[in-house]
Amino acid sequence: MSSATAPRDTTAGAAPGYAHVPVLVGLLFGLAGLGSSSAAIALPTVAADLGVSTGVSAWAISLYALMLAVATAVYGRVSDLVGLRLPLLVGVTLMTAGALAGALSPDFGVLLAARVLQGAGAAAVPTLGVALVSARFSGSARGFALGRVAGIAAAVSCLGPLAGGVVEGLLGWRAVIALPVLGALLLPLLWRSVPTEGSGARLDLVGAVLVAATAAGVVLLVQSPSTGPVVAAVGAALAVLGGPAVAVWVRRRPHGFLPVTVIRNATVVRSALAAGAVPAAWFALLIAVPAVLVADGWEPWQVGLALLPSAATGLAAPRLAGPILARIGPTAGLVLAAGVAAVALLVSALGAHTTSAVLLVTAVVAVTFAFGLGQPALLEAVGDAVTEDVRGVALGIATLFFLVGGGIGSAVVGGLGDPLGVDVALLLLTLLPLAGLLLLVPRLLAARRRDARPTT
Repeated sequence: MSSATAPRDTTAGAAPGYAHVPVLVGLLFGLAGLGSSSAAIALPTVAADLGVSTGVSAWAISLYALMLAVATAVYGRVSDLVGLRLPLLVGVTLMTAGALAGALSPDFGVLLAARVLQGAGAAAVPTLGVALVSARFSGSARGFALGRVAGIAAAVSCLGPLAGGVVEGLLGWRAVIALPVLGALLLPLLWRSVPTEGSGARLDLVGAVLVAATAAGVVLLVQSPSTGPVVAAVGAALAVLGGPAVAVWVRRRPHGFLPVTVIRNATVVRSALAAGAVPAAWFALLIAVPAVLVADGWEPWQVGLALLPSAATGLAAPRLAGPILARIGPTAGLVLAAGVAAVALLVSALGAHTTSAVLLVTAVVAVTFAFGLGQPALLEAVGDAVTEDVRGVALGIATLFFLVGGGIGSAVVGGLGDPLGVDVALLLLTLLPLAGLLLLVPRLLAARRRDARPTT
């Protein structure tokens, strides 16, 4: 048999006894995503049952996304200090406890606190899951294992709207909120496979808190129209004071939570800011589409069923992203993802204005593709732009920006949807991917012109 037709050996570099790890990590990944995609379908029912508006109920998604973003980077640093096993145990425990507390919430305030706890726990999975797979596989087997993780995670997460709608119809919204408790069943199966060794690296807790407070301030300020001036004042204070405080701390601790060599890298910053517009669109539509369709008389399970095409797109996106990025490169991939997100938001704004299910579902399908392309494009662009010694930190920071975008997207719809209308909120959100294009397109064109110059 020739080398051109020989099957690829995906076992080279696989540690014996760990074949189950990618499957279990992928399921955990999926459950972390399910925490937002399934809960969003039930928001109209949650709002009616707990006596709040749909805009206020969107806080349950915004705060979950915010905690998922900020705590992800913290878990990575903690694992450097003490190994993977303890932080993974803490994360899954918090995710489970938050899901249970949310399901039993007597009022919306308790539900919000539970969602914050759940997001803080779920944040352990992205960083620690990849680290676990990377520790147990090498060479070609590592790439195959990470691909399997991505595929399983996409399958579980993208089925979230359907699962949320069906479970809500059969058992009520509290059962939907409780779905991530299934993660607790997976931890014992992973336990013996999780490394316990740490490198002894220091954790810059102050830097992490300052970044978290600043990001929280932006989300609070954006969503404050749904909750009043007190929240707006708190958000403005955190955002205005947090930015300079972070800058001062970075100068004082140049190798801390935000290493100065990373945040001064123009490619990292521009790529992360542009990529953040994609999850902003995704989380915004997670809230907007159920809100519009349920208000038009749809049942949550019908909304979940209508979003099945987006689930199929989510399953296909990881397979499509690799060949696309290999052909056009990561920066062009980010440009394509941001452009698709912008068009999808325009389509969704029109769909919300006309209450067109076809337009809304089409927009979600497009954003799902953009999400599946944008995240690997971001990781590849950032990984290529930094040196090996700061690559892990740079990828963590890029992921933080990427996920904070999700919190901002849901905050825009939740905060502006009630006073201005969901259609106007989605239209305003289009400015984010357009800004991303303004950041990336000039650099992309300049790079293409340099490549086109004849060599002498």
